[in-house]
Amino acid sequence: VQLQASGGGLVQAGGFLRLSCTASGRTFSSYAMGWFRQFPGKEREFVAAIRWRGGTPYYADSVKGRFTISRDNAKNTLYLQMNSLKPEDTAVYYCAGSSSIILSNINRAYGYAYWGQGTLVTVSS
Repeated sequence: VQLQASGGGLVQAGGFLRLSCTASGRTFSSYAMGWFRQFPGKEREFVAAIRWRGGTPYYADSVKGRFTISRDNAKNTLYLQMNSLKPEDTAVYYCAGSSSIILSNINRAYGYAYWGQGTLVTVSS
């Protein structure tokens, strides 16, 4: 599956953005999907994930209550609604997919085989 992330940009603190990730190539609905972010000089960190047909989403503590992950299987698209953005949310955001992830790895980058190219989110103070 090929993933294409979009929607990043510059926003003021307290603002919002919605990231999108469009999948092509295989059956999107059968994949667990996640969002990760990467700060300069750091490894990618988990943001949020959602399983094959939706259901309970998973969030990092740092974004819980502010970010919402969702998916539209009819459109082969994953979303990340980011509200109440903070300067510390500034990072490159990546979408990721897996056809066979186990639940204990859903917040682990190594659990995902497919990655989008990343989209930069910059939050100014």
